[in-house]
Amino acid sequence: MPPARAQDNPAGNSASVRTRRIRETARDVLGYEEFRPGQEAAMQSVVGGRDTLAVLPSGAGKTAVYQVAGQLLDGPVVVVSPLIALQRDQVERLTELEDRAGRAAQLNSTMSAGDQREVLESLGDGTVRFVFLAPEQLAKPEVVDAIAEAGPALFVVDEAHCVSAWGHDFRPDYLRLGGVIEQLGHPTVLALTATAAPPVRAEIVERLDMREPQVVVAGFDRPEIRLEVDHHADARAKELGVLDRVLTELGEGRGPGIVYSATRKGTEEIASELADRGLRARHYHAGLNKADREDTQRAWMEDELDVVVATTAFGMGIDKPDTRFVIHAEPADSLDSYYQEIGRAGRDGEPALAVLVYRQEDLGLRRFFAAGAPAEEELQQVAGLVQAAAAAGIEDGVDVKDLREETGRAATPLARDLNLLEQVSAVVLDEDGAAHPADGAPSPGDAAAAARELAEHHERVDQSRVEMMRGYAETTECRRQFLLGYFGEQLDEPCGNCDNCSAGTAQESPAVDDQDTPFPVETAVEHSEWGPGVVMRVEDDRITVLFDEVGYKTLGLAAVEANDLLRTRG
Repeated sequence: MPPARAQDNPAGNSASVRTRRIRETARDVLGYEEFRPGQEAAMQSVVGGRDTLAVLPSGAGKTAVYQVAGQLLDGPVVVVSPLIALQRDQVERLTELEDRAGRAAQLNSTMSAGDQREVLESLGDGTVRFVFLAPEQLAKPEVVDAIAEAGPALFVVDEAHCVSAWGHDFRPDYLRLGGVIEQLGHPTVLALTATAAPPVRAEIVERLDMREPQVVVAGFDRPEIRLEVDHHADARAKELGVLDRVLTELGEGRGPGIVYSATRKGTEEIASELADRGLRARHYHAGLNKADREDTQRAWMEDELDVVVATTAFGMGIDKPDTRFVIHAEPADSLDSYYQEIGRAGRDGEPALAVLVYRQEDLGLRRFFAAGAPAEEELQQVAGLVQAAAAAGIEDGVDVKDLREETGRAATPLARDLNLLEQVSAVVLDEDGAAHPADGAPSPGDAAAAARELAEHHERVDQSRVEMMRGYAETTECRRQFLLGYFGEQLDEPCGNCDNCSAGTAQESPAVDDQDTPFPVETAVEHSEWGPGVVMRVEDDRITVLFDEVGYKTLGLAAVEANDLLRTRG
């Protein structure tokens, strides 16, 4: 049942009235004549006053859910979004609709104190209906107090997978959102993500303290995107393979496109080679200065480029619906990331292409990125320095630069240490990035042991994801069945739109009926060694299980049954 707050609903006290008003608003504000899968169900849930987790594919119009629902609720809408560029994009879209949608504004660190104050005052007096901010802003008590005073009707967490340590893009700043929601009096919560395997969904619900949430999961399938893998035996052949593939697609009029490379150097080299061949190509990575990054993004959006060669820094918030191909020069770190990245192609619904240019040795790079839990002594040193500063009466916390000098550690591993210590409730980071002991923090030794254990868990899971990436690259079966199975979605027949289907190697297996297997998809199971897990994919002779402790494992059904390796959990 929806919570009691759904009574006397400004959107209407019956589902039929709310449905009519949702459809009228979607037509009047956004010009919608029909909804994409999952959109209307999520809107219905939100305007009914129910906390909602909506898992909708890339390009499926997640933002429309709060744009429409926000019109029908009595109070402002707070949208937490991880990137300033993403916030700016949404504000600009709503500004175009201002007469119909209400005024939108950003609240971020690039603004002056006066401008920030004006936004909060406008939220309070009703002249701003939508406010977009990064989670770091919610570390400031004055911001939370001002939002609470405004009485928000809806609290939206965009890119909600960032809240999950299971997720592929975890951001510690998202951890405080559950507490903020309670400080705001628990307005209706809407969490949005394009990619969330079942354990990520569960963690989002838990971290945000969502109450009896409605979970809306639209199908993950993007049938318009053709899936292919090009195999190469040596490095030079693979490099040429990337260039040839881009030249072929553009030469046949299928552009523009994105090439993803795992390293900054790789983006620069590939872009240079493509430019030498007469293409309008640029590279993009986080090491470029802001002006260069913004100019490349502008040129891409304004059709001045044939191809952008980028690291994953070119990702969240990049929405160019006529992108015709996404080519990966190396495997992504997981199928979560791969699905998100290829989802930037074909958002206009027209045919698009996703190609992984692959050689086995490239997975070594991903294993390297996934490996390396920090030593317990390093973690204990960092936790001890933070606690010692507080004990000495330093109220401003320990600046990360000071920690780097004290420990002699580089910025990236130190940031990882602090993130781990924050996840085990040993430290908190304020909006300026200074570290403080958490309330009731464990001793530095206990904190280090817990953080090390957490890091080892993450490492096991990350390594299992690399192996699933290998499985996708090397399978001779339908790639779409493999990819969807990773997310717990069963595609009953080969897709007909991947290279293995075209080559005839993805032979149609007899459909696996839930009645024919002791372990249907989504069954909760327990392994004698690996502990609890959830069945993600079922084939005729094996199953893939996502275990809490060790990640993804593919098991032969005969061995499972012969040795009694799995049992179902209630």
